[in-house]
Amino acid sequence: MTQVMSADTKKQLRKGKIQRGVRGTIRHLILIALAAVWLVPILWLVVTSFSSYRGINFTHFFPEGYTLDNYINVLFHPDSVAQFPQWFMNTLIVAIFNCIISTCFVLMVAYAFSCCRFKSRRLLQNLSVTVNLFPGVLAMIAVYFVLRYLDLTNSYAGLIMVYAGSSGLGYLICKGFFDTVPVSLREAAKLDGASEARIFFQIVIPMSKPILVYTIINSFMMPWTDFVMAKMILNSGISADWTVAIGLYNMLSRTLVNNYFALFCAGGVLVSIPISILFVIMQKFYVEGITSGADKG
Repeated sequence: MTQVMSADTKKQLRKGKIQRGVRGTIRHLILIALAAVWLVPILWLVVTSFSSYRGINFTHFFPEGYTLDNYINVLFHPDSVAQFPQWFMNTLIVAIFNCIISTCFVLMVAYAFSCCRFKSRRLLQNLSVTVNLFPGVLAMIAVYFVLRYLDLTNSYAGLIMVYAGSSGLGYLICKGFFDTVPVSLREAAKLDGASEARIFFQIVIPMSKPILVYTIINSFMMPWTDFVMAKMILNSGISADWTVAIGLYNMLSRTLVNNYFALFCAGGVLVSIPISILFVIMQKFYVEGITSGADKG
């Protein structure tokens, strides 16, 4: 009887192992298919940026000839259409200022809602969540006329104000992280005479490196990926004033795409480099933030 039971058990174990193997194979095939959907367009963009043919070539996935002229031209030989170095600097300036201002706004609002108790706190939280339910493009016309009244259209100051002005409403994730900071630490600091500002800068922020990195990366990426607001505000028609998103989109117009598509691909690859570098650098601090928090226990 024992031998029969052991044989049946082995058979069930073998059957379960086969079923897990089949499920694992199916799962990996699905992941491979999803990865291909995301990676194939990126691969095509990269290889096309090295193409010797300046337009779109639908007959071959990989170019027939390779060259670095597209990168050289887009970086060192700007013309009236492709002024990538100027676009890059414009976007970098906007991204740096927006990163600093938006990060400060998000952290301060999140700290106020998480660690401070004041009248109408719950009402303000509910109102901010309700406002976030509506897409920002609904306010485009009103924002444009306000900026026009203040003479801030076609200016980077106006663009930065639009990006940073509503950034404080994105406090919810940051507040959730601040809620995990032990209340006893803040109470002990208050008993020692520490002000709210000192608690914020010397206790809460050092313990919140992961969410700080998340906020910095999101704030920096906004100007690089935004097209709608930038196109609405920087509408003078002067290409030297554009951001990267507007300039690269202009290369895809019907009259230009056959001569500038390879340059567009090269510009798209170059645009991704700062974000990749920022993420690689910040990832180290992200890991350090998690491990230091675990050590403090």
